[in-house]
Amino acid sequence: MLRLELVDISKQYPGVRANDGVCLRVEPGQIHAVLGENGAGKSTLMKIIYGVTQPDSGQIRWDGRPVSIGSPVQARALGIAMVFQHFSLFETLSVAENVWLGLASEPSLDAVRDRIRQVTGEYGLELEPERPVHSLSVGERQRVEIVRALLTQPSLLILDEPTSVLTPQAIDKLFVTLRKLAASGCSILYISHKLEEIRALCHHATVLRGGRVTGEVEPSAASNADLSRLMLGGEPPRLERRARAPGEPALELKSLALPRSGLYGTPLVGLDLTVRAGEIVGVAGVSGNGQRELFAALSGEQLRGATGSITLFGEDITRAPPRRRRALGLRLVPEERLGRATVTTLSLSENTLLTRTEAVRRSGFLDRLGLAALTQKLIGHFNVKARGPRATAQSLSGGNLQKFIVGREIDAKPRFLVVAQPTWGVDVGAASQIRAELVRLRDAGCGLLVMSEELDELLELSDFLVVMAGGRLSPRIATADAEAQQLGEWMSGLWPEAPNDGAGAQHAQA
Repeated sequence: MLRLELVDISKQYPGVRANDGVCLRVEPGQIHAVLGENGAGKSTLMKIIYGVTQPDSGQIRWDGRPVSIGSPVQARALGIAMVFQHFSLFETLSVAENVWLGLASEPSLDAVRDRIRQVTGEYGLELEPERPVHSLSVGERQRVEIVRALLTQPSLLILDEPTSVLTPQAIDKLFVTLRKLAASGCSILYISHKLEEIRALCHHATVLRGGRVTGEVEPSAASNADLSRLMLGGEPPRLERRARAPGEPALELKSLALPRSGLYGTPLVGLDLTVRAGEIVGVAGVSGNGQRELFAALSGEQLRGATGSITLFGEDITRAPPRRRRALGLRLVPEERLGRATVTTLSLSENTLLTRTEAVRRSGFLDRLGLAALTQKLIGHFNVKARGPRATAQSLSGGNLQKFIVGREIDAKPRFLVVAQPTWGVDVGAASQIRAELVRLRDAGCGLLVMSEELDELLELSDFLVVMAGGRLSPRIATADAEAQQLGEWMSGLWPEAPNDGAGAQHAQA
């Protein structure tokens, strides 16, 4: 008997047919991938299964009988749990309180804390139950969602991009967990754009394109190229890089130190780093080791550093407000795309206006036609699937919103770009496009600092790498000389003490 069967599921939104006669069959104990490019209808389909969204037509069968899932409460009563790509957490509550609210039964909060410690220890998903969610990085929030779902002991677990901001070590541990769940009879619906993961983990895959099923495949018997062709209709272009002599120092950190911000913050300890014009430096590391604090110091959200500890093109910006930094050519893409990079209820045009001022006239009045034209240009150039400049940020799929945010800052022609998790939740084609745009910036003389928990991404993009652990930065190493085992050791803070100003690497390159 099938655990879940979808029969001719359709869902229409204004101007978009998200699902068009979708059929899907999931067996007990099966890890079933759902593949497709951004906007293919995957997340809509998962929300229908979880009761967040109601289909216009079609039937859902659970354990062989027709069911109507009108809400997540009804879904959880059936034994369905879901980990959303965009987190559904209360930021002012603790980890334990968020997990507690998601449980159908009524254990005590103390019992939930103990269970969290047991599960996180067992599966290597480190979390402090008492820590408030607002103090967590994106990767740590992902862990909260996964742990909350695991504690419900589901019969069907839906995972929407669960590894998008997890390190390779955490992904390996999660896969062990998922295989254990499947062996116990739990079915898993797994959405990911990481094709290697799909091939390594999943028993079966259903491919969507434009809201329709375009094929089914056994992932272990298919190549990445095969899966890409099913998803996109072709293979994404390879990233082309050419050697380029770096320019003068663009960003310099000189013994940058910041005290712990709040009880659960990570202090920055004497950071030294040089990033030159025309080079990409990648920052690797496990989430929660000071990346958020470093980003805040660079963006101007945190102004407590000592004078002279951050310079941009020779000017001390340690205490400079964000407007001054932007005037010098600094642009930033934060990891939190909802609520920080965008305001969810505002239109794409209004979100463009958050960081782009071309449409603001000297008189202070807004050129609305010019703003709409700029936004449409971003939508077109970066292949964002949206209903136009008036579409709200929250109406876009996660990957399409990410393309819009990254495109907004790249199109501003920055002199220096700081970007965190550049391809979080985007399909292989969009990821290829974003990485190519970052390399074009570098070739045009822009300096880039890229923070990512995808080590493969950093190895593909970066000219040099540093590792962040415990609020400290490792020595800078040329990507060509980096080895996965060495970087793994450095992620634990185990690196040789050495000057970290990049001079040695520059001389070596020369």
